[in-house]
Amino acid sequence: MTTAPTLSRIHHVAYRCRDAKETVDWYERVLGMRYTTAFAEDHVPSTGEYDPYMHVFLDCGGGNVLAFFELPNQPAMGKDPNTPAWVQHIAFEVSDLDALLAAKAHLEAHGIKVLGPTYHGLFRSIYFFDPNGHRLELACNIGTAEQIIEAESVAPAMLDEWSQTRKAPRMASWLHQEPGHESPASTETRS
Repeated sequence: MTTAPTLSRIHHVAYRCRDAKETVDWYERVLGMRYTTAFAEDHVPSTGEYDPYMHVFLDCGGGNVLAFFELPNQPAMGKDPNTPAWVQHIAFEVSDLDALLAAKAHLEAHGIKVLGPTYHGLFRSIYFFDPNGHRLELACNIGTAEQIIEAESVAPAMLDEWSQTRKAPRMASWLHQEPGHESPASTETRS
């Protein structure tokens, strides 16, 4: 019998980009990340396949690394046509609501269209796109310890109900019921 590995954290997450330099410049200027490392080869080390690439790494803070590949010999980047644009995204954490609102103002000052803040019960978020079309989220935690415990306690039953019905379970509907509002957050502010 084998055992699952003990993971300590995500080492890095890698996505494709159209232009490595433009991507690094944007993440440094707009999100304050620090460009740390680049790998460039003509052959893929893991497969030996000929496919020249530039692989860049950005420090997101807290030991988190975001990486990108520029692949000049491959067809242009595409999106999964069967997945809505709001689904696949990278979420970064900011310290509090003031930091989230300041980030929104900063992004908008750079001409970036921003959606939100959106209320998610345990956190609030804003959403926007990078120059490669990747959806990004900035989130600040607002949930109480009791709310986190409650969300964790109903998660298994929610997944079981979803897997049987493919309908949204209502056990944690409070997560999108903003205090002081009669109905869940409007579709304009939901992710």
